[in-house]
Amino acid sequence: MSYRLDDLDRRIIHALMDDARGTSAPQIAEAADVTPGTVRNRIGRLEEAGVITGYHAAVDFEQADGRLRNLYLCNAPVAEREKLAAKVRAIPGVVNVRELMTGRRNLHVLAVGEDTTDLRRIARAITGIGVEIEDEDLVQSETHHPYTPYSPDEGRQGSISDFVSLSGGSEVAEMTVSEDAPIAGLTLATASRRGIISDDALVIAIERDDEVRTAHGDTTVEAGDVVTIFSRGGVDDEELAAFRGE
Repeated sequence: MSYRLDDLDRRIIHALMDDARGTSAPQIAEAADVTPGTVRNRIGRLEEAGVITGYHAAVDFEQADGRLRNLYLCNAPVAEREKLAAKVRAIPGVVNVRELMTGRRNLHVLAVGEDTTDLRRIARAITGIGVEIEDEDLVQSETHHPYTPYSPDEGRQGSISDFVSLSGGSEVAEMTVSEDAPIAGLTLATASRRGIISDDALVIAIERDDEVRTAHGDTTVEAGDVVTIFSRGGVDDEELAAFRGE
């Protein structure tokens, strides 16, 4: 059963996603016109309920040690996906595993290696436990952004919450669909037919109502959806505008 958030909960989550280390309870309290004790109590409740699951440092491994980050787009049998994901997380070098509900490329694995030989070792370990690697690329850069609908200044403008540049010009972007986005209310097949999204852009997944869904041609995109897009040639401004609006 999900935990029901109120406006203060959402404001707290937005602030912590923006800068968990640099944002204090008194700062959040002052902006929300409540006491610091109220903010600390709310954070404790959100942690106990499993809404806030941890605080993580964003590390640039290339700057730190000259290491390489690689994104593996994998296929796992749906019935075994959760068990296989747990095994993948245990592989030395793997730093993030994302599970999608159904379909192909339902397991995204981010790993860090000392060099390409080390990355091949990780790839062999992934395939060795029964997970198929369909595609992979070196990650060039990655950014994160707090969830816009939880912002006190949220104006329903679509925003990019995650963006990963891969070697060879490929890119993965995660963004919230705005109310005035050209694609809002259309199926992916209709949007493609009208030229709103290009043939090079592949919508990998759509998150709606805290559920991640695999995207198909007959899937309708709605305002507020968080979509994940993969583009071999790079996500351009026209594709961003299709989901973010003006």
